[in-house]
Amino acid sequence: MPSSLQPVLDRIATEIQALPGRGRPADYIPALASADPRHFGMAVAELDGTVYGVGDWQRPFSAQSITKAFTLALDLSLDGELLWEHVGREPSGNPFNSLVQLEYENGIPRNPFINAGALVVTDRLHALTGDAAGTLRAFLRAESGNDRLDFDEAVLASETAHGDRNAALAHFMASYGNITNPVPTLLDQYFRQCSIEASCADLALAAGFLARHGIRSDGSTLLTRSQAKQVNAVMLTCGTYDAAGDFAHRVGLPGKSGVGGGIIAVVPGRCTVCVWSPGLDQRGNSVAGVAALDRFTTLTGLSVF
Repeated sequence: MPSSLQPVLDRIATEIQALPGRGRPADYIPALASADPRHFGMAVAELDGTVYGVGDWQRPFSAQSITKAFTLALDLSLDGELLWEHVGREPSGNPFNSLVQLEYENGIPRNPFINAGALVVTDRLHALTGDAAGTLRAFLRAESGNDRLDFDEAVLASETAHGDRNAALAHFMASYGNITNPVPTLLDQYFRQCSIEASCADLALAAGFLARHGIRSDGSTLLTRSQAKQVNAVMLTCGTYDAAGDFAHRVGLPGKSGVGGGIIAVVPGRCTVCVWSPGLDQRGNSVAGVAALDRFTTLTGLSVF
């Protein structure tokens, strides 16, 4: 890895400058539909907290499903292997908000990153902590060093008003006994979680524990090395909706995307990366973000393969 990653980021921004603006912002959440797809930011955080950035790397955006990687880690730290009795670890092959597989598989979601699986993880984290969204926010603030990181109330209201599909998923799983909290409580926690606003720098720093094999920024242990491996493995196979195979092929890193246009990626033992550009492809991943990560692993040679 180069002694400084800044020249690499500058080169990537130059090489992909035609891509921001392609794709479309998520329009099924009205508060996200007005995002300017021409934005682009990228940050890399090294293990010691050194951060390099380019473009809009310090501009907050809606983290959306990126937060699922963090709630998974937080729940796994408290729940241990018991979690995997309630959610699987296999790619779904279906859209992230699909109801189809739940009926065939008795209310057990395929993985923690489709909406059904994330609802289960949030439900369990809320049962264990009494405030899943608040626990997540406190963790992200601590790891990023940004005490202003918070929920976006406009996005929260927009998601709540258009959350019928998530409500259906939650009620369906509750009918199989795989949800313990009242569904309205769970949905409020889940929408709050998804509404968190953070920058590329914030998220790259916050994900550093996955590159440090489970060790937080203060040196304490969040996950065992084996548990950190589990989270990274599920990110690699399931973290970019139903395009995880293509993402692994192009980028070669564990990653988790969100429909706000962000993607976090992990180079175990080396660094973490976050990119953001709101223009999405048909599978819900940032067009410019995936291209930037592709260039990053190509230029640096950093990959898990």
